Amino acid sequence: MSHAVIIVDTNVVVAGLLTANDASPVARILDGMLTAAFRFVVSEALLAEYHAVLVRPSLRKLHGLTVAEVETILIDLSQHAIVLTPVDAAPAPDPGDQLLWNLLAARVDLMLVTGDKRLIRDVGMRGRVIAPSAFVLGDQP
Repeated sequence: MSHAVIIVDTNVVVAGLLTANDASPVARILDGMLTAAFRFVVSEALLAEYHAVLVRPSLRKLHGLTVAEVETILIDLSQHAIVLTPVDAAPAPDPGDQLLWNLLAARVDLMLVTGDKRLIRDVGMRGRVIAPSAFVLGDQP
């Protein structure tokens, strides 16, 4: 995996919990977050989003975890994370992703790992937004 300091989008965390394939990039990233295999950052808002999404009843049916189990996973994640305060950034391609854009703007050495193709294709952040498979393989622009 890459040596960059990364932000992991909520969609990657969710996919990592849902996949049955332990060797998939999203599973490897989630496992890496839980074992501190690489440096990653979160903000309070991103942790809150992880929580809000993972405890949705529809997702809980899929991953089979209780709210307490989800919270334990998030506590484990946060213990290995660098917690940053986001800054105001240019508008994100999707207003729902502004918290990621603001966090990405907090430090120039950060990269965002996401499954969101709209974010990956954004010209303004080209080279700083990559797919999970590119991160796991170390293929960075």
